Amino acid sequence: MKQFIRNRKFEIIGGILGIIGGYLYWKYVGCISGTCPIQANWYSMVPYGLVMGILVGGLFKPKKGK
Repeated sequence: MKQFIRNRKFEIIGGILGIIGGYLYWKYVGCISGTCPIQANWYSMVPYGLVMGILVGGLFKPKKGK
């Protein structure tokens, strides 16, 4: 388990930041009228932020040497 966390630390950090960012985006920017499918509810915006955070966190992972 420790090896998994060590290998995926950038994705984990990105996911946590994505969850926080998704919630804050819903809270302060989200759709007021309720017609926006993703931004209207926190329970649809938070997983979206999680996925985006994992993907962006994976971009910062250093490449392994030979």
